[in-house]
Amino acid sequence: MVMTQVVDLDGVLVSAFVINLALALLTLAILRWIMGWFDLWRFVWDPPLAQFGILICLIGIYTLIL
Repeated sequence: MVMTQVVDLDGVLVSAFVINLALALLTLAILRWIMGWFDLWRFVWDPPLAQFGILICLIGIYTLIL
């Protein structure tokens, strides 16, 4: 399956970037919950910066994979 530049959702044209961003945000929310559950944020110097970096990496990964 090849992801095109525009995805048609019931007649509404949505950019593929928006879908990649939504998937990345969902994955980040799950990762934040897991890291909070295991108290792994204590190993990170600046958690908001780390979360932003993880989000950027996830967007890139989803863009390449999809």
